[in-house]
Amino acid sequence: MILLYETADAKRNEAFILELQRFADFELVCWDDWSEAGLDGLLEKLKSQTVLFRCRRPEAARYLEDRAVRLVNRAEVNRIANNKWLSYQLFQVLGIPAITTYREPQEFPCVIKSVDGHGGQEVEMVESADSLPAFSSDVIYQPVVPHTADIRAYVIGDEVVGAVKRSSESSFKKNFSLGAEVERYELDSIQELHVLKIARAVKADYIGIDFLLLEDGRHLFNEIEDPVGARSFYQTHEDNIAELLVRHIEKKYD
Repeated sequence: MILLYETADAKRNEAFILELQRFADFELVCWDDWSEAGLDGLLEKLKSQTVLFRCRRPEAARYLEDRAVRLVNRAEVNRIANNKWLSYQLFQVLGIPAITTYREPQEFPCVIKSVDGHGGQEVEMVESADSLPAFSSDVIYQPVVPHTADIRAYVIGDEVVGAVKRSSESSFKKNFSLGAEVERYELDSIQELHVLKIARAVKADYIGIDFLLLEDGRHLFNEIEDPVGARSFYQTHEDNIAELLVRHIEKKYD
């Protein structure tokens, strides 16, 4: 099998890559040329292979999948998960409670996000129209929602393999990579039902699904992550998510 990363992401995820290679014979391919010629060259490397696709490149994923490269996750997962507006539309179609999201600011203060940002990057709380930041891609706007914590559920196939509660006293952003505190979290039955409804709708192999815990006990879904990082999972769980993922791939695709 092939494990595909962009070079910079491969360096940041070296520990996870080594864990994956402990449990399966993955050939690591690092790729950074997403031009038409570059994609042609990548296709030659990946033709007729099963590829664990760890890049945020929806167009490239679609190009490869249309040419018989089997991707984990499939191209449509990459497309929806890497566009916050599309994710919100999916939540709406599924009847999942989600943070109300707009293409234009409705009130201030509000939260502005680039549609393709990740890891807490290009997410800002703004107080007025005069302070709106300039992002390089399309943006969405959300109201400021008081909440006690952010939950990330990790899903492999049709199973929630764990969840992490992320909290921060210093920032409204609850990303582990930005210093949030993390602890293991057990989903209740309704939360698990909603998480699996999302994962099954996009037919994902391995994703993260994020939602907010509100002060009154309700929850609102926020984002889907593909590829999803596993650092907070390893901090809070005894299971090895790399092994769980490899076993799922072997069972489903071998």
